[in-house]
Amino acid sequence: MVEFSKIEPSYISKYGCRLVWKETDEDDQHVVVLNKNELDQLTEIMSKDSTGKVELEDEFSTVLINTDVTQFQLKEFKTLEVETSVLRKNILEYRDIPHEPKPIKIYPKEFFPSIQIEAEDEKQNKLLNEVLIKNKESVSESDLFRIMSTRRSTRNFDTTKPIEQWKIDKILAAADTAPTAGNFQGFEVFYIKNSEIKKRLVEAANNQPYVNAPLVLVFCMDPSRVKINFPAEILTKFSLQDATLAAAYSQLAASALGLSSIWIGMLDEEKVKQIIETELKPSSILCIGYPQKRRPPKSRRKLKELIRVIE
Repeated sequence: MVEFSKIEPSYISKYGCRLVWKETDEDDQHVVVLNKNELDQLTEIMSKDSTGKVELEDEFSTVLINTDVTQFQLKEFKTLEVETSVLRKNILEYRDIPHEPKPIKIYPKEFFPSIQIEAEDEKQNKLLNEVLIKNKESVSESDLFRIMSTRRSTRNFDTTKPIEQWKIDKILAAADTAPTAGNFQGFEVFYIKNSEIKKRLVEAANNQPYVNAPLVLVFCMDPSRVKINFPAEILTKFSLQDATLAAAYSQLAASALGLSSIWIGMLDEEKVKQIIETELKPSSILCIGYPQKRRPPKSRRKLKELIRVIE
């Protein structure tokens, strides 16, 4: 059974919000993320104590605001419900509280519908729209081995060519699909947009200049999220593995989207923590962008040299 839990700030902007539903039998949640425009329109409806039908974009269905219950009817997903009075109370209280953006956290089952009310024509970019539906530039699953075999690290990015937002969205969402210990996702991803912070991260990463890339993601360990009854050192190990796998998935996603990346493991952990203002220990920095020049696949060890078979 899914039950509405709370409304909280968006991890992308200080103006949006996240509507959270919790699974009552397990440690799981479902989230609908609204941007500023969407939240303002929904708040207006709630403030008037009225009912109505909220039209979503093509990849989603509708939100029905009735007197008793509001239904979020999301395409290809079960309907999420909340008592209208409860939603109204939460949204109106949220409206009156100032909020600051937080570092992006990756959670499972997050939905980013861009809602349109009445005849609103403006389309909004949402963080997972391009992940939940096929994009004409997407690659098929059959290309996975080609992607892995042709992936190359690059240290020379074309800084004049920005990365499309939908590609960034897919890269971030790819981290969400990585396997984690107990599915607790013991990591956080810091999406660095600030140019000055990027420059400071260069110094914290042994003065490697390519850290100042078009897209910079810092993957950090968060063992406190791993709710398993094991010693602290084991939970730390799990969170390191979680963060590493998430970064690897994002790196492969970048390669699939025609981008290049460089994995940064040599870094001053304390400096990075100070720069991005967190107590979480960084595991790696992933730098992504369009390469100045594409390079052919690099030869590797032969499998018979790499694999040791134990019979």
